[in-house]
Amino acid sequence: MSDLANEPGPAIRLRLAEEKNVWLCTVRPNGSAHVTPVWFVYQSSRWWIGSDDGSVKIRNIRAEPRVSLALEDGRFPVVAEGDASLVREGFPRDVVAAFERKYGWDVSAPTGPGSTRVLVEVQVRRWLLAGTAQ
Repeated sequence: MSDLANEPGPAIRLRLAEEKNVWLCTVRPNGSAHVTPVWFVYQSSRWWIGSDDGSVKIRNIRAEPRVSLALEDGRFPVVAEGDASLVREGFPRDVVAAFERKYGWDVSAPTGPGSTRVLVEVQVRRWLLAGTAQ
């Protein structure tokens, strides 16, 4: 596969701004894949995903931070492989504002009593784009 570690071009950045869902793949403790659709923003050359701290994806990331992300349109694939880190407090204001603009959602607000929100920040190691897979 062809590596593209730099920022993607304008057409891909537009898709990242407009598309609502991305498939997040994490690794379970037994080595199997856990794939789930999530809301995201792409901001400051990073993918950002909001989640409850107790979710399966967060437990998986704590144990194994390597993740993959794929936009939904398989005809024009955009896949990113990267390393996830968890932000538990001090969410970047620009990221919170981007979620509000895109989804009308306060990504920092707990979903219920006793729940804790986290942000998943994914730094891309490799982009796999349409026409680059071998």
